[in-house]
Amino acid sequence: MKQTYIAEPQPDESAHETADAGRGERSERDPFLTAMGERVRMLRARRGMTRKTLAAETGLSERHLANLESGVGNASVLVLRQIAATLNCSLAEVAGDVTTSSAEWLLIRELLQGRDPAALRRARIALAEMFSQAPADPHRNERIALIGLRGAGKSTLGRMLAQELKVPFVELTRVIEQLAGCPPSEIHSLYGASAYRRYEQRALEAVVAEHPRAVIASPGGLVSEPATFNTLLAHCFTVWLQAAPEEHMRRVVAQGDLRPMSGNREAMDDLKRILAGRSELYGRADMRFDTSEKTLADAYLQLRDRLAARLGAEPARID
Repeated sequence: MKQTYIAEPQPDESAHETADAGRGERSERDPFLTAMGERVRMLRARRGMTRKTLAAETGLSERHLANLESGVGNASVLVLRQIAATLNCSLAEVAGDVTTSSAEWLLIRELLQGRDPAALRRARIALAEMFSQAPADPHRNERIALIGLRGAGKSTLGRMLAQELKVPFVELTRVIEQLAGCPPSEIHSLYGASAYRRYEQRALEAVVAEHPRAVIASPGGLVSEPATFNTLLAHCFTVWLQAAPEEHMRRVVAQGDLRPMSGNREAMDDLKRILAGRSELYGRADMRFDTSEKTLADAYLQLRDRLAARLGAEPARID
């Protein structure tokens, strides 16, 4: 790349935890705690974080998180704040519905309640345009961003597409690594998830600024960070590459990574939860394309033709 990227420089459980958990398991589950546990589990799944990873980053025990997620753990406000910070969301999002916080929120929620996905999409675009400080990107349709879980074909199909279109192919993960001076796994282990999210946002902004035309393969978890994902949607024509969970796992193992699978039922369950948690976010893409049960050649030709049909008929701004 032409641009020079410069890298940024960069707690114990209560002794009564076991007893409290036991009392919680024996008592009837509180609906509020149950709902809060489900929200924490959903937010964690969207970010592709295992319970073990969340425990490590918050300093909490896996048992404590398991009790919280199952609705039998009555976590303190400080613990909830710690979880919210790690998941990069508001405390209100963990504890309850933010749309109950004011009369205006309630009125807005009432207007949107029960609308179908197409109507909600139009409302989001209208609000984005109303509050946007910058004009629409004239190169939006000339940057094609592929989103989806690992193993969907983003890198393989992306390279083929870029070669035919004669535009640069950019793997955002490589740009993040260049910015940080170390692989994403080390960013997470050394500095935590928040630092990785900052590098991810900076990497996307740098690529958009440098390349008016490109095919971009984005990390699977990018969609779970609203600011970064909104940047991607505003500056790129996005395509969700879909595949069945079994296809995702098979392709990852075929790439030489034997860690996720090899008979591990829990890993497959985790993958399905992540996919379920992110499906609504991936669904915000301009186009969906299922690569399941297709040969590489067929998948590429069909993707190319569908893109040509969509982009040839679309205006500069996709509604």
